[in-house]
Amino acid sequence: MRRITNVRLPRRPDATDPASPEFWSIEVDHRQRIHALTPMQPSAAMAGEDWQGDWLSPMGVDLQINGGLGLAFPELQEADLPRLLKLLDQLWQDGVEAISPTLVTCAVEPLRRSLAVLQAARTDKQPQRCHLLGAHLEGPFLAEARRGAHPREHLCAPSLEALDARIGGFEAEIALMTLAPELEGAAAVISRLRDLNICVALGHTNASAEQAITGFDHGVTMLTHSFNAMPGLHHRGPGPIAEACRQGDIAMGLIADGVHVHPTMAVLLQQLAGDQLVLVSDALAPYGLADGRHRWDERVLLVDKGTCRLEDGTLAGVTLPLLDGAIRLASWGDRPEASIWAATLAPREVLEANAAAKLETLLVGQSLQDLLRWRWGNSDHQLSWRHAA
Repeated sequence: MRRITNVRLPRRPDATDPASPEFWSIEVDHRQRIHALTPMQPSAAMAGEDWQGDWLSPMGVDLQINGGLGLAFPELQEADLPRLLKLLDQLWQDGVEAISPTLVTCAVEPLRRSLAVLQAARTDKQPQRCHLLGAHLEGPFLAEARRGAHPREHLCAPSLEALDARIGGFEAEIALMTLAPELEGAAAVISRLRDLNICVALGHTNASAEQAITGFDHGVTMLTHSFNAMPGLHHRGPGPIAEACRQGDIAMGLIADGVHVHPTMAVLLQQLAGDQLVLVSDALAPYGLADGRHRWDERVLLVDKGTCRLEDGTLAGVTLPLLDGAIRLASWGDRPEASIWAATLAPREVLEANAAAKLETLLVGQSLQDLLRWRWGNSDHQLSWRHAA
């Protein structure tokens, strides 16, 4: 049995339990599976492989990723399955265990076709391959004034009929839906989605603080890419961001590329949100490809240093891996453990409450090949990761 000492497990940000151990000893069997985790006493000396305070965590989970390797998820065809599986292999190499493939606003027919392709792809599971969670439908029930890069012609007023036209028969294939809760008809849609056990996120919205509260009361449990495509913080108009922080149990998605949200505001949100913060990539079809000009439906995407814009300058997304966001956020705010949490454990709790409540229990039986090892450079304030095996 192999022993690894001085290992840290990511703790819930701002947790106040003084009894929570900081360092652990891990026993690993010959198959590299974790047999046991034992808290270590402060300053204890123990024989074994010393990780010197590196963190061990599950891999990342990305709740908002729109495609990659040239594939846009809303445009999937059956013939795209091999390339989709190749993308899932790439995501695993990039430290991501699971994604909620995001389908931005589009026509009904391609949306349903994409859901069918994703349904088929979920059956092709392989070791060391990122797996597909239920889809994230970003639209079409969005505020036109905050639509961003979503095509206007496919936006739709919320109604149960419009919802059923899009997801009827695919209800079990959906994990998350983003909508503007202030729109007329949104309350009934939110209620229906919650009955289907589908999480609902506020996004692409003009909601005031009061309208956001109403949305939370109806069942909204997340903000989609906080600050972007929604009212910001203002001392006389707190908006949905401030209300989500005040509620204390609303997940707050963040694109931590430094462009969608200024690093200072990203750090401020991390301090305000604590364990509510959830990092997302918002990666588009050019993920994994070089910068330059790329096609996105009938439009052109201009990619420069990982940032994607339409030809009119509209910010559309990124091509940066999810874990790059954790690295950047940690470097801006000097909170590496909280940044690891936001990319790996917080997104799990969006889909399953208290998924990280007993992390040490969840890790027993896991292979190091399926986990991440993180190191924080105290001198250069840089976070890095690698597969733990």
